[in-house]
Amino acid sequence: MRYFSLTFVLLLLFGTSVVADEASSNWHQWRGPEATGVAPHGKPPKSWSETENVQWKVEVEGNGTSTPIIWGENVFVLTTVETDQKDASIPDPQDQPKTNFFDIKKPNRVHEYVVLCLERNTGKVRWRQVAAAKIPHDGAHNDNDFAPASPTTDGEHVYCWFGSAGLFCFDLDGNKLWQRDLGEIKVGSSLGEGGSPVLHQGNLVIVRDHAGKSAIEVIDAKTGETRWKRERDEGNAWATPRVVEHSGKQQVITAASNAIRSYDLSDGDLIWECGGLSGNVIPCPVVDGDHVICMSGYQGYAAIAIPLSLKGDLTDSNQLLWRKSRATPYIPSPLLYDGLLYYNQSNQAIISCVHSETGENAFGPSRVGELSNLYSSPVGADGHVFWCGRDGTVVVMKKSVDLEVVAVNHLEERFDASPAIAGNQLFLRGAKHLYCLSE
Repeated sequence: MRYFSLTFVLLLLFGTSVVADEASSNWHQWRGPEATGVAPHGKPPKSWSETENVQWKVEVEGNGTSTPIIWGENVFVLTTVETDQKDASIPDPQDQPKTNFFDIKKPNRVHEYVVLCLERNTGKVRWRQVAAAKIPHDGAHNDNDFAPASPTTDGEHVYCWFGSAGLFCFDLDGNKLWQRDLGEIKVGSSLGEGGSPVLHQGNLVIVRDHAGKSAIEVIDAKTGETRWKRERDEGNAWATPRVVEHSGKQQVITAASNAIRSYDLSDGDLIWECGGLSGNVIPCPVVDGDHVICMSGYQGYAAIAIPLSLKGDLTDSNQLLWRKSRATPYIPSPLLYDGLLYYNQSNQAIISCVHSETGENAFGPSRVGELSNLYSSPVGADGHVFWCGRDGTVVVMKKSVDLEVVAVNHLEERFDASPAIAGNQLFLRGAKHLYCLSE
């Protein structure tokens, strides 16, 4: 307990960043210790296969595309398991009429919303807890599921967000401490929910942009009670927010189609906003020093670099650092690595790298022939960048202003979840298995 208590104090002092010693061995949230996609002291393998550098491979029951998080000797994974318990008043999906563009049907079976804790070095299940058991109120796209949000931890608690099924807090031994029902939402075209919770100095930030009443809500991580909530004029978006301390305030930055917004974490007041992204925003904001970069890539391309010191409506401001309208991502989030910003075009294996401060092009857009479709976000460690394709191919590049591929690896699985890196281990979550790769 002394180890975890010290860690908790450090997290309170440094927010979402983790001190160097912790960063070398933990990946406590979506996009890693500094919310950039980088493990600053990680040293994962650069080559592997189904028979090479696989420390362990375990089957994960059910379905989920959330990234696992790693803390100490624990790996936490969220999944949902469809049971045989059926509501006879709801027709079987194949018997339901088409009600939306993608012909997504309403489930009629109870799903278990499951939190798994695995031993980091063996993959064995330490504990399994069913956070909730219920029939999902709406369907989800075939490329989505009911466990898309990554958990987060402060070293003493793990916070698990299952969207309309609820928000849950467990201790590291699997005891449920509290839970909250934040209500059901209606995502347009039944595309499914997403966006991970962000933990900062005892605050949990939840953003829910959808076809109904969109909102941002900040919750007391200790009690689960709402501290403040603000409605948002937004439609479908799935971007995880970013919290950063700048200009004397703790800013909560959200990316969506109508506007990028910065809220004051203490009271929800709007600090600044900026229009210019395209629809269905999914990539999360990334902060580099004094500015934030937001991207989108559905029905148009957009990237905007905004100084964090500004206030008010910045949509037509000449104080923005730079803009781009070409080759930006739809689903994957960008990777910020030592001033270099790596990203792909739409969901394609067309890669670009720019200098974060200026937007000046380093290379690309360049097609990487070994890759195909990309849903997962790139990660970086030990001077390398890892791109994981949906077909199980992972291309490893040097962190460089030139496109230099150093390895092409393949696993026999579909990969939509983003990788996680902790110490000398690389964690890849496939459609059926979780891999732990190390030399």
